[in-house]
Amino acid sequence: MDQGIEALGAPAALGGVLVGIVVFAPEGIAALRAALANQLQRSINLCLGASASTIGLTVPAILSIGMLTGRPVILGLDAAGMTLLALTLLMSSLTFSGPRTTVLEGSVHLVLFLVYIVLIFSP
Repeated sequence: MDQGIEALGAPAALGGVLVGIVVFAPEGIAALRAALANQLQRSINLCLGASASTIGLTVPAILSIGMLTGRPVILGLDAAGMTLLALTLLMSSLTFSGPRTTVLEGSVHLVLFLVYIVLIFSP
């Protein structure tokens, strides 16, 4: 994957995003199907479980692979990444503390994710 990213001239952070997508995809698709079937509680539970497993399993696996191959793994965030992380945590606490989740709150989460993707390609 690293060779392909280097050949395309893409930023190194794209590798982390691709690994996250691969890990999140099965549960994300199940959550999308549950949402389309109007089973929103199941959908939220799947998404929260998938995000926890993505973070909880992917980071240690990537660190282990980095140690075995001798390649450096950079987990740092720049100022824009830390700001987006803080905004995401704030928005998540607002979203999940209320009795109902609205389309507006979901849209804000998607906008934050799109801003993150844009900042990967144009820092």
